[in-house]
Amino acid sequence: MNRKGIIGLVFIIVMSLALSACGGSGKKDNTLVIGAQNYTDPLIIANMYKALIEDRTDLKVKIKQDLASSPIVIDALKMDEIQMATLYTGEVFNNYFEVEQTKDRQQVLKLAQEGFDEHYGFKWFDPYGYENTYVFAVREDLAAEHHLNKISDVEDMAGDMTVGVDTTWLERDDIGYRAFQKEYGFSFKEALPMQIGLVYEAAANKKVDIVLAYSVDPGLIEYNLQTLQDDKQFFYPYDASPVVRKDMLEQHPDLEEAVNLLVGKIDAKTMTQLCYEVEVEKQSAQKVAVAFLQEIGLLQ
Repeated sequence: MNRKGIIGLVFIIVMSLALSACGGSGKKDNTLVIGAQNYTDPLIIANMYKALIEDRTDLKVKIKQDLASSPIVIDALKMDEIQMATLYTGEVFNNYFEVEQTKDRQQVLKLAQEGFDEHYGFKWFDPYGYENTYVFAVREDLAAEHHLNKISDVEDMAGDMTVGVDTTWLERDDIGYRAFQKEYGFSFKEALPMQIGLVYEAAANKKVDIVLAYSVDPGLIEYNLQTLQDDKQFFYPYDASPVVRKDMLEQHPDLEEAVNLLVGKIDAKTMTQLCYEVEVEKQSAQKVAVAFLQEIGLLQ
């Protein structure tokens, strides 16, 4: 082999070693990408984890936001386009793998944790402490006057009440209005379909008496609405949890400790308030996230 050939061979070997040092998983640096759906609570959580992980590990964190839905997030995790996200336990029923139908909160969590571990290689952590799901709500003054705390408390009044609901809910079979009537044993006087964003103001202005809302929507605070406990567990649990690719955790053992810092730390009231600060008060998700972490002592 001539001199030029030897130099070329050495160059190839050096480049191969350099590329190998970057890792075989496609990650060429210490960067973690967190995906966030195009609604507020996962974006706030993503900013919390960016601050925590960069504070507690040597990883640099990027946030990929405005992902259209949880199935898109799961596909991105599977393809290693992102390595972490917030997901909701009820997602387990969207045909990713075979599961038994149940509404038992702990069983749904177990199905998500075991199923996404086995079939996708994801670690599904225990929940933060809140869920983002359907919830019935009434004006605070109406709740106080009639001692309304749970859905069953409405039964004696329902025949005189107008309910404002998301149009799609009326059409659903599994957890829609028809199934609700069967489960709770009562119907409302009238069901008015409308865009979900309009139900809060409609309740405040007494155009409807009760609404089907989302459990951490800032409209609940903005329009002084009180949520009612789903005392018969009609809706599927949608407890929010951090989900991380297991290979990422294996490569960065200190990451799991950082992720666990938020487990059990955020209830529905807290997340609703944080969403209110972003959506209504127009603060940045990053500012709200860091202020919360400082408030609970996780950041200086």
